Amino acid sequence: MSNLSEIRDIHTFIGQFHILQGVTVNVPRGAVTALLGRNGAGKTTTLKSILGLTPPQEGQVIIDGEEIQGWPTYDIAAMGVGFVPDYRAIFRDLTVEENLRMGERRKDDFTRKQDLIFSLFPDLKRLRKLSGLQLSGGQQQMLAIARALVAENKLLLIDETSEGLAPVLVEHLMLAIENLAKETTVLLVEQNFAVASHLAKHYVIVEEGRSVHGGLMADLLQDRATVHRYLGAA
Repeated sequence: MSNLSEIRDIHTFIGQFHILQGVTVNVPRGAVTALLGRNGAGKTTTLKSILGLTPPQEGQVIIDGEEIQGWPTYDIAAMGVGFVPDYRAIFRDLTVEENLRMGERRKDDFTRKQDLIFSLFPDLKRLRKLSGLQLSGGQQQMLAIARALVAENKLLLIDETSEGLAPVLVEHLMLAIENLAKETTVLLVEQNFAVASHLAKHYVIVEEGRSVHGGLMADLLQDRATVHRYLGAA
């Protein structure tokens, strides 16, 4: 399986703070890769560094064979990189359908993709005329992910999908992301190890701004010492 994206030894500063101090992540094409680690380890900064929101000062970010570190965020997005932040950045006064149309890069993107989107997120079809304010937290999260699918994205960066959601909503999101992974490549930050281990085929652990472990999720599930050391999970 070839890598769609390769992040090679990136170093990122925010102000005077050296947040990422050598993160390397390979993202195989057509699968879910999970970025794991404790709070504050540097996972979200890694996603933002890929997208150019916090540009790395050292290292390489390669997508589809093209080196993109230093590019402006809008150019990185235009090459097919979507981002779902952890704060459910939807337009609350707009309807579900209007929110989805805000994800268009080209005219009629939504029209071309709506069958796929509503097959992945059937609740959104039923709720398409409701405003964002009328949605539950889980439905807002589904809408944020769905909006990132409106344009043609080859790589989707998703940050903390399950945080703060009731278990039944987490199950709905997990099913949606499982189906989503059949359509695009996903790099997922997920604090809930049970969720991440269910969704991801590959993983990278980040600890204090450095990537310290990686491989197949199936192997990590058998390595309880590593899980306990870096993630604190049983």
